[in-house]
Amino acid sequence: MADSQVDRSRIAATEPVIRPYIRRTPVIEVAGRDFGLRDITLLFKLELMQQAGSFKARGAFANLRLRAVPAVGVVAASGGNHGAAVAHAAGVLGIPARIYVPSISSQAKIDRIRASGAELVVVGERYADALAASEAWAAESGALGIHAFDQDETLMGAGTLALELEDQIGMPDAVVAAVGGGGLIGGIAAWFAGRTRVVGVEPELAPTLAHALAAGAPVDAPAGGIAADSLAPRRVGARVFPIAQRFVQSVLVTDEAIHHAQGVLWRVLRVVAEPGGAAAFASLLSRRFEPAPGSRVAVVISGGNTSAVQFA
Repeated sequence: MADSQVDRSRIAATEPVIRPYIRRTPVIEVAGRDFGLRDITLLFKLELMQQAGSFKARGAFANLRLRAVPAVGVVAASGGNHGAAVAHAAGVLGIPARIYVPSISSQAKIDRIRASGAELVVVGERYADALAASEAWAAESGALGIHAFDQDETLMGAGTLALELEDQIGMPDAVVAAVGGGGLIGGIAAWFAGRTRVVGVEPELAPTLAHALAAGAPVDAPAGGIAADSLAPRRVGARVFPIAQRFVQSVLVTDEAIHHAQGVLWRVLRVVAEPGGAAAFASLLSRRFEPAPGSRVAVVISGGNTSAVQFA
């Protein structure tokens, strides 16, 4: 198993390196009663407003600014958001990029990648297929592979979200975020390092972290459901797992709960989140995670690459 060296000091050192390229995304404080949740305060970290529509931009810029990039450029595999982020970051920095995505990727994410100017290759049905193709291309071409979650720089970039969040709101009683491969929850957990409760939320149909925690190591898990393009790799990252094992509480939610959370975010806050972006909030609405009365709960909403709302 890979041993991650990500900790608070490395996250803090990463933040000023990527700060010129990323947005300081807002936090909105909302009374839980607005959603039928009594006696708690919700602090929504609106990371869907980040460059390229998700937190993934943080890890993308961290990789491109902290690692040696060959002249041939970079390659990444993604369900969509990571690819969009790498494509965006490469475009900003003038670096060639090839992005592999599976056919399950949403059209909104594919369109965003294409608009960035990166070379896009659609291959296979799931993230694992795109990853295998990207690794083959990296070996053939010498391009630098940028992993969507199982890379220290990716984790450190994601960790800057937690650093930024603590600076904005102080110490919450809990932080709730979605889990796919675990880059986001791993970065958040590495930053808070046991100083507050960190809850990782997954779809029941893509329980990578839940299965890993039960097995004591990353193992293959089902990879389906409504958020399969962003929250359904085959297994949680090997670098992520030791961090999650120490600091993360796992919660599962249904596809129906995620879809409901998307609708509630739109109706109450006019926030348009993709399924993966709404999963964390779904855990609260469905009572799968019930914080103590009086709690201040930070909820990460990322990302927003969806065509759920269209304008004429």
